[in-house]
Amino acid sequence: MRRGFTKKDEPMKVSLKHNETYRFCTCGKSDFQPLCDHYSHNGTQTKPLSFQVSVDGNYFLCGCKKSKHQPYCDGSHKKKES
Repeated sequence: MRRGFTKKDEPMKVSLKHNETYRFCTCGKSDFQPLCDHYSHNGTQTKPLSFQVSVDGNYFLCGCKKSKHQPYCDGSHKKKES
């Protein structure tokens, strides 16, 4: 069952492994935020962002989808929009 629009205005801590390819959700509609669920972006003009990490560990990925350094959080969720 779809939960609807699921992006968050905060970073999301995710455990990632070296040499695995991940798909970061850029549309904000995935049920598996912050990663792509492989179907929610259908019908939008957005595409998931594929990425890998160089070291196993916990990473803070962007939840608001405004980061200039996606998939990683850069604090953009704290900036007020004019």
